[in-house]
Amino acid sequence: MAESSYNVGDLVAEFLARIGVTTCFGIVSVHNIPMLDGIGRRNAIRYVMARNEMGGAHMADAYARVSGHLGVIFTSTGPGAANAVAGLVEAQFAGSPVLHITGQTPTRFIDRDMGSVHDVPGQTAMLAAVCKSAFRVRSAAEALGVLTRAATLALTPPMGPVSVEIPIDIQRTVIPRPAMLDSLVLPVPPPLPPSEAALEEAVEILARAKRPMLWLGNGAKSAGPEALQLLELGFGVVSSWNGRGIVAEDHPMSLGGLHGNGSPRVIEFYRSCDAMLVVGSKLRGHETMEFSLKLPEPLVQVDVDPAACGRTYPSAAFVCGDAGLTMAALAQRLRGRMQVDPGFAADFAAMKRQAVAAYCDTLGPYAEFPARLRTALPRDALWVRDITISNSSWGNRIFPVYGPRDAVHPVSAAIGPGLPLGIGAALAGGGRKAIAMVGDGGFALNQTELWTAVQERAELVVMVMNDRGYGVIKHIQGALQDGRMFYGDLQGPDLQQLAAVAGLPGFRVSSVEELGPVVAKAVATPGPSLVEVDMQAIGAFPPYAPYNNMGIYAKRAAE
Repeated sequence: MAESSYNVGDLVAEFLARIGVTTCFGIVSVHNIPMLDGIGRRNAIRYVMARNEMGGAHMADAYARVSGHLGVIFTSTGPGAANAVAGLVEAQFAGSPVLHITGQTPTRFIDRDMGSVHDVPGQTAMLAAVCKSAFRVRSAAEALGVLTRAATLALTPPMGPVSVEIPIDIQRTVIPRPAMLDSLVLPVPPPLPPSEAALEEAVEILARAKRPMLWLGNGAKSAGPEALQLLELGFGVVSSWNGRGIVAEDHPMSLGGLHGNGSPRVIEFYRSCDAMLVVGSKLRGHETMEFSLKLPEPLVQVDVDPAACGRTYPSAAFVCGDAGLTMAALAQRLRGRMQVDPGFAADFAAMKRQAVAAYCDTLGPYAEFPARLRTALPRDALWVRDITISNSSWGNRIFPVYGPRDAVHPVSAAIGPGLPLGIGAALAGGGRKAIAMVGDGGFALNQTELWTAVQERAELVVMVMNDRGYGVIKHIQGALQDGRMFYGDLQGPDLQQLAAVAGLPGFRVSSVEELGPVVAKAVATPGPSLVEVDMQAIGAFPPYAPYNNMGIYAKRAAE
């Protein structure tokens, strides 16, 4: 490219390639054409054309979660940026390193409410409200610095989405190519080592434990080997729903996501435990029954964010530091000092069998779904879910996950992200098959992204749990509104016809016995496919915790 034609749009494209971005998502628009033109002419980055900015943002989020690298979403300014907000909110909940790059009105019109195309006065504040931070490039000269700062911040723990606005006139500004691009390295800080004093305080507490538990969250996603060091000392482990698979959930001392929410047997077991180490988890109210879940005490917490100390549950000790470094240091100091109850492992194994069986007993005609589906999928399949009744019951809790980046779900409890999350996960999976379990209600919010999956040949099975309405909402209404159920019955398309129109294979499951063979056939089909599970044919899904009196049990257990 001639030096005289190099502009800020080209800088954006080259910057992303230089920091290792190979895939990005978005929608082309009048306010981002120079940047996308730079990407298209270089042909170094795969650009995935979403059908809606919301879908594109969810794709970038899932791509980041599965790849462990930066997810990138391009939008237009104004309405386009606003459409992406739902995906940015989810990325913030999930702690995903997402870089959102959007356009802006020409600089002479910004924030003047003059009615320019796509102009939204206060756009930066809107984006800052849902992101870790939001920046505006105010001159061509500062573009590289702002982009570097934004990408670095997104990748710095605690990770999260960061937005950058680049006005359209600045995108078109011709500049000398920055020579520093040739040696650019993002200044992401090294992992934070814990202090010796905090480690010793934690060790003094944990060394006395005879029946210790470990709770792993998203912040420990890269620390599986260090977590295993603690399990070798005798710890049992559970995980937050965003920390699934850090320890493979077929490990005999892992409960996976059955961490007590919805399981009276686990709550009873906690009473016999005498310490819990929480690493990289917010202990969210959504997962702890609004903090009524009685956890083992004393509780020791490890987090890279000092604000996590005491935010949800009180801590007897708090260690501010990287999850891997801290668990390794704790294991080293505890080795030879702990005397774990010799019967703890056997008690844990018995409790695990009983708890999983008891939970399956609450699922009615769907009791065999988790095991049958797991058998039909490859061990390394990517397990993506929407907020649908099947995920809110068994998908989060008892479907086994074996890898730390194999599970993706809406941490914000939003309805609708499942399909685009599945696409982003599949494109990051390196050929691994992804399955996205969605409800028909949530599927309706983003079903146009089926065409994105087809165009990109995503290795994705879209499994629609079709009960012809909002099953989750109906259970809530049944429990809290004296059985009055308003506005939950949806008229939707014939899903088999929809699959045909979109150009992907369609399958239907009408009985429990059909689930495994049909899903296995879909998995073996190259590219995307759709599996419709006819829940009306299989039977009504029973109420799940906390809408099955589990909330009452948890309240009593906490007293």
